[in-house]
Amino acid sequence: MSTKNIIFLGLLVFIPISLAVHFLEWGELIVFITAGLAILPLAAWMGAATEEIAVVVGPSLGGLLNATFGNATELIIALVALNAGLIDVVKASITGSIIGNLLLVMGLSMLLGGLRYKEQTFQSLVARVNASSMNLAVIAILLPTAMNYTSIGISERTLQNLSLAVAVVLILVYALTLLFSMKTHAYLYDVGVAEIEIEAEEKPNIWIWTGVLLVCTLFVALESELLVDTLEVATSKLGLTALFTGVILLPIVGNAAEHATAVTVAMKNKMDLSLSVAVGSSMQIALFVAPVLVIAGRLMNQPMDLDFNPFELVAVAVAVLIANSISSDGKSNWLEGTLLLAAYTVLGFAFYFHPV
Repeated sequence: MSTKNIIFLGLLVFIPISLAVHFLEWGELIVFITAGLAILPLAAWMGAATEEIAVVVGPSLGGLLNATFGNATELIIALVALNAGLIDVVKASITGSIIGNLLLVMGLSMLLGGLRYKEQTFQSLVARVNASSMNLAVIAILLPTAMNYTSIGISERTLQNLSLAVAVVLILVYALTLLFSMKTHAYLYDVGVAEIEIEAEEKPNIWIWTGVLLVCTLFVALESELLVDTLEVATSKLGLTALFTGVILLPIVGNAAEHATAVTVAMKNKMDLSLSVAVGSSMQIALFVAPVLVIAGRLMNQPMDLDFNPFELVAVAVAVLIANSISSDGKSNWLEGTLLLAAYTVLGFAFYFHPV
């Protein structure tokens, strides 16, 4: 068993601890911390279950399953926060997930992989396709904000209707990217699929892993309730703003398992697979999770739209720009990883000091 799996297995102890702390009423801050720690291993097990099921059902259906459940933990946390009316936190978590995957995860992968191997390569064509998709996503989420700031007296309902229309377009684009990657141009993505198939010598029991996926999903929903219920009080005690919490803390909690996977495979010189995890997760957040949350907000009667804080949009644009420029040549080294991490650190400081 790898060190990563041992750590995640040990963190499972925080599930009963968080529940006990909640029922014993030991304070919102302790509940918030223990619930966050409990979500980390649950997200890892959800990812593992999804990958094991994907091996059984085949590459096409497995790819669709991975695409659907790839950011399930973050989606669940966001839905719980949306239902609680924490719209700003939900929007911040969307931008934070995109920034975190493009700068923190890709940066760590390139740095640690580059320290072990002088230069690592990956398919530049795939990188350019992903860059184009991310550019579209940035433009799409920029439009509602731009319209709000360039129009006088625009109603909230109009912004929501525009956001809903944009959300539908983004989901259609996401569906087309799945068709491209799993059907018409699947050969470009065979590297990642091959790696998974090589590691799986025996087909796993689909019923056991389906049960694991369902149980973990239920516990993630439960722990997310505890996390969101205590979020405002806990972050206030820690001296953190809702913006910093949404952009930095929540994405790290929801994405820790994926972060570890991307870095681990990069250190094995499997940069194609590492980038598919990091960039693929960002694309899924921008093209699928954000639109789903807009639609869910309409169904929940919560005013969720794509009118983001302008500073968040600047941060996303910066992240996409630097990530695209670094990955466009199909090569990476430790210095490029350092540049991505430096950009993430600078943005992290900016969000920490940014007044709400």
